Amino acid sequence: MTHPVDVHVGKRVRHRRWLIGMTQQQLAEQVGIKFQQIQKYETGANRISASRLWDIADALDVPVSFFFEGLDDAHKSTPEKPNVPADLMGDKEALDLVRSYYAIPENQRRRLFELARVLSDVA
Repeated sequence: MTHPVDVHVGKRVRHRRWLIGMTQQQLAEQVGIKFQQIQKYETGANRISASRLWDIADALDVPVSFFFEGLDDAHKSTPEKPNVPADLMGDKEALDLVRSYYAIPENQRRRLFELARVLSDVA
């Protein structure tokens, strides 16, 4: 059974790797392991040792603490935001949505934003 902390840390590894455009293979090569191990880390199936996390942080150019950010809030939900993931920017779908949003011309983007705001008030 996976531990919630291992899952959270794995998601943060995947999030950072994805943000900088690095593949699992590239990260694995920099750390000196097989890409399948990176897959297991990212899903939380395998726990990352402290020394390996240090190497991964170095390869991804972040402090080790980056992987634990948002951990305290990861399992809390607030009444005003019940369906919003605690680690919103760790969610690939949310990041894809943000990138797509900023690819829209500004005047259309503002109208889309207002539409989204109205729809969320109705829900």
